[in-house]
Amino acid sequence: MQSYVVTRPMAGWAPAALAALALGAPALAQDDPRPGFNLFSVQQDIDIGRQSAVQAERQLPVMRDPWLEGYLNRVIQPIVAAAPGARYPYRVRAVDAAEVNAFAFPGGPLYVNRGLLEATRSESELAGVLAHEVSHIALRHGTHQASRAYAAQAGIGILGGLLGREHGTSASVIQAIGGLGLNAAFMRFSRNDESEADVVGIRTMTRAGYDPGAMASFFELLKQQQARDPGRLEQFFSSHPAPADRAARMQAEAERLGGTERVRASADFDSMHERLSGRPFSQQRTARVEERAGRSGRGGARAEPSVIERPSASLRSFEQRDGFFEVDFPSNWRAYPATNGYGVTLAPPNGVQPLADGRQNVVCAVIINHYDPFDAVATGSATLDDATDDLVAEIRRSSPYLRAVGGPQRHTRVDRAAALTVELEGVSPATGESEHVRVLTRELTDGHVLYALFVAPRDQAAGLAPAFDDMIDSLRVNDRVVHR
Repeated sequence: MQSYVVTRPMAGWAPAALAALALGAPALAQDDPRPGFNLFSVQQDIDIGRQSAVQAERQLPVMRDPWLEGYLNRVIQPIVAAAPGARYPYRVRAVDAAEVNAFAFPGGPLYVNRGLLEATRSESELAGVLAHEVSHIALRHGTHQASRAYAAQAGIGILGGLLGREHGTSASVIQAIGGLGLNAAFMRFSRNDESEADVVGIRTMTRAGYDPGAMASFFELLKQQQARDPGRLEQFFSSHPAPADRAARMQAEAERLGGTERVRASADFDSMHERLSGRPFSQQRTARVEERAGRSGRGGARAEPSVIERPSASLRSFEQRDGFFEVDFPSNWRAYPATNGYGVTLAPPNGVQPLADGRQNVVCAVIINHYDPFDAVATGSATLDDATDDLVAEIRRSSPYLRAVGGPQRHTRVDRAAALTVELEGVSPATGESEHVRVLTRELTDGHVLYALFVAPRDQAAGLAPAFDDMIDSLRVNDRVVHR
């Protein structure tokens, strides 16, 4: 069977997060959303997508119609040429299912149910759906969700890149969250993801020459059809939860974008409808998404409580390979640099323990890394307080047992720049012991932060704190290093 692969050149991301259009306010242009926290590389997105597509096509009644597949991939060509993000091998295939649905895997594979194809009333409406799914891929929503699911299981150690050295392959991360293929971690998006895909999608289809108003009208059509026949649209709204005021926001964005001088269309759209009309559906049932993401937590994998060896008075130096920072640490500790990125975990003997399930548990360590605030924090405009709040929220998402203690953030300075500290405590599910975490953030010139996390058993934290203070006093940061 002939395959269709569409690629596009790299494009830059706008430096601000999504802001919703206010109803009744003037339609002002908003900056494009940008990809969020992600443990995967772009190449891993592509690899995951290919493996997921292979497994999906063993379960889905994919239509073996070269003409139809060729038409869908001709429609998507100008869309991916106008889309932001990395260079992905985009490809569309049709699924012989009556439900109105479309979905995408990381790295390029897209699938459109026949029920959705038949529901579209113009090629621009079809282009709007495809642009929406392309935007999920370009914004890396699938692996963003998977990264968060993994971080919730891996805990605080992931923040230093510790698991990236031996346990950070895409295969191990995927195994931790529940397997490949039709995995909910890759396909079930949040309302924020949907809002971002709406905005990027409608702008992308407009740049590609399609009518932006068609995207708003088609989503309104789906909403009306859901009221009449909810079962037919159950899959779509399950994996694509509708943001509040979606139709109004999309209509406002379409009006702001305006029409195109010549709306792209082809006679093949009508031919596609004629080709599908009256054709019986496949007897093979459409595979449904199974929620298989791991939910076992850390039960049955507890590490033994540790007595941490006294830090040596003699020091040695660790220099980050890109020259981003340099720090002194006790000579009886070990450095665990991340394979990718800027992170390092500095830990004493017994500071990092293997769990029974093969994961690593951080009992005592100093984790240093770079952080780019995301979600509601706009790069370049966030204050150090904003960035610190954002980082602490992410730590608590990965380690929800931690709670802030000790009052408000404490202001200080580290290597000639403003810094903040926040104290967290909680009972670790891995050891059953109380854990103390001190979060330190130092501002960088690009709006990002360097952070250091001091993790220790609560009853030993006071005795270990002077060593952490000495390490922070020795920290030297090169603000000229480019952060990406």
